[in-house]
Amino acid sequence: MASTPDDTRGTSYPSRPVGPIVSSAHLAGGSSPGVSELEYGMIVSFHALSRWIVRCMAAAGLPGLSPTEVLILHSIRHRGRRKKLADICLMLGIEDTHVVSYAIRKLEKAELVATGRTAKEKTVEITEKGAAACQRYAEIRESLLLAPTKRQRPEEADLSEIAAALRFFSGAYDQAARSAATL
Repeated sequence: MASTPDDTRGTSYPSRPVGPIVSSAHLAGGSSPGVSELEYGMIVSFHALSRWIVRCMAAAGLPGLSPTEVLILHSIRHRGRRKKLADICLMLGIEDTHVVSYAIRKLEKAELVATGRTAKEKTVEITEKGAAACQRYAEIRESLLLAPTKRQRPEEADLSEIAAALRFFSGAYDQAARSAATL
């Protein structure tokens, strides 16, 4: 067989270290490439989680909800207690109360939550239909995500440490955002 310029068999290429896996090499060139790797991991994880949340809830029988709406529904269901708008915002780290208010109106229209008042403050609680949807979501999550990954994922204690590190960085990013707002 004749060799052509496109034929690269037998050619060896010098190996290069891959380096950190980042989305922005110009940011990884600073004092902590590891933080750039973490940021990229969080970015792709965020998008994967968002896709999962939407598709899992659609499989549970509620298509058309956004990731934020699903998270708010689960937050309202949390511990079976009535929630205030401010508590939901704080719990999920959402600054814009209008985002949560809109989601609650949409969830209420779908009869997944019910609103009320405690003194002058609006409250929201899960309905039977909403609780059933959350339960179905949990069952699908167990079947499609948790059971198949049981042997491959980190141990529960390691997952808790990873979660603590993510919460730490959440606080660091919030503080940096406040500082940036003063510039």
